[in-house]
Amino acid sequence: MSFSDFSKVETLQKLNTFLADKSYIEGTSATQADVSAFKAFQSTYPEFSRWFNHIASKADQFESLPAATSTPAAAEEEDDDDEVDLFGSDDDVDEEAEQLKAKRIAEYNEKKAAKPKAAAKSIVTLDVKPWDDETDLEELVANVKNIEMDGLNWGAHQWIPIGFGIKKLQINMVIEDAKVSLDELQQLIEEDEDHVQSTDVAAMQKL
Repeated sequence: MSFSDFSKVETLQKLNTFLADKSYIEGTSATQADVSAFKAFQSTYPEFSRWFNHIASKADQFESLPAATSTPAAAEEEDDDDEVDLFGSDDDVDEEAEQLKAKRIAEYNEKKAAKPKAAAKSIVTLDVKPWDDETDLEELVANVKNIEMDGLNWGAHQWIPIGFGIKKLQINMVIEDAKVSLDELQQLIEEDEDHVQSTDVAAMQKL
């Protein structure tokens, strides 16, 4: 079955119903049909996809996240209060007003230049394959999450059947691009030779 035109609400409804008792679009493992549907949805709803993946990466923190403190309207009002009135409200333009305007512009530009830029981050979904159906999966995921790196935050995980009773670990994370090397992280995970056969980046998206 093909799911490609997500501009129609009916497509979303059909896909949701179709996946009620299935893990994949076709068969018992991921195929290009899943990739096509995923990319089609992401291209139609890029901002929703980014938000969903970002919030999913915080699943382990759901209980500890703070309550909402303001409404969008209130936040917008606060933003308006923070805006700099560069030109004042006087109709009569004189030298003193021009000097004040120039001073405000300079202060605004200085403040803007001094504001630190947010670090570039990515949401990554990593597949970790065990050796066989006798591998202790709880030890495997514990060993993975025990890996600590500056700029790395582990998120939610799930177990996905891949055949013959074997389940792979699929785990989300948020990384700071400048601090975390995925190659190095995968090498650290694969050093757990008692549990891990291989790793693979299943998805990656910039925040």
